[in-house]
Amino acid sequence: MIIQEEITEQAKEFIEENVWDSVRDFLEYEIFHFGDKNPLVLTVGLLIFVFIVFIVTTVLLRMVRKIVTRRMESSDKQKFDSVFSFSKYFIYVIVIFFALDSIGFNITAVFAASAALLVGVGLALQTFFQDILSGIFIFIDKTVHVGDIIELDGKIGRVEEIKLRTTRAVTIDNKVLIIPNHLYLTNTLYNWTQNNIITREFIEVGVAYGSDTTLVKELLIKAALSNKMVLKKPAPLVLFTNFGDSSLNFRLVFTINDSFMAAIPKSEIRFEIDRLFRAHNVEIPFPQRVVTMAGGSKKE
Repeated sequence: MIIQEEITEQAKEFIEENVWDSVRDFLEYEIFHFGDKNPLVLTVGLLIFVFIVFIVTTVLLRMVRKIVTRRMESSDKQKFDSVFSFSKYFIYVIVIFFALDSIGFNITAVFAASAALLVGVGLALQTFFQDILSGIFIFIDKTVHVGDIIELDGKIGRVEEIKLRTTRAVTIDNKVLIIPNHLYLTNTLYNWTQNNIITREFIEVGVAYGSDTTLVKELLIKAALSNKMVLKKPAPLVLFTNFGDSSLNFRLVFTINDSFMAAIPKSEIRFEIDRLFRAHNVEIPFPQRVVTMAGGSKKE
């Protein structure tokens, strides 16, 4: 009986030693080996360790994100999520590198082997990182909001979505503008509606010399007020801007309640101005030139 127990105990020890040896051999199995001096070695155990670190980091990041955004407003939460989704990749890289360095993995060899590649990738992604940084600046200083009407590089659109790399806007003819965020840093941005959707617009027109300027002023104001998109308060204003070469120049200033649609009421008001001027015999002049022919005669 004692002999049988000794045999059983020896068998257990033998099995345990073989199992641990098998597990050790499995974990130390080299998947990748590079270099002779200070070699870069990737084993199964190291790969499992990285996976565990990745899972733990993911769980912690989700907890932090949930705690931070718990009391945020929906708009601020969306902005934070965009920045957080980009930043977490840097956190993953930093945490994994620190974890590998703590168990003796040759991080220096990794940087040495990938230095040229990292430089090339950095140059190739220079504009990409500019877009990301610009997107972060937009979120922080709140330069642009969803619903704003912006003008950038001669293009006008209503902002529909702001992402970390691009801003999407829709033009008046329902075309989608995809604007790389770095353009906000390199171009002048006009935000038509940062103060309010109500904006001041103007139309310039010239009339012939000798015209009744008081009548012109009355007709211009009447044309503006005839449009339903023009606000009664503040009232439209007519400015006598200059004595031109062939015309008396006026500027009609008015306020509308939807700057995104400004082109439509301005066109309608021009039609009405033309109609009223014709009805009251107010002439809109056109430039005339006098050409002297070679015999002294003149031709207009």
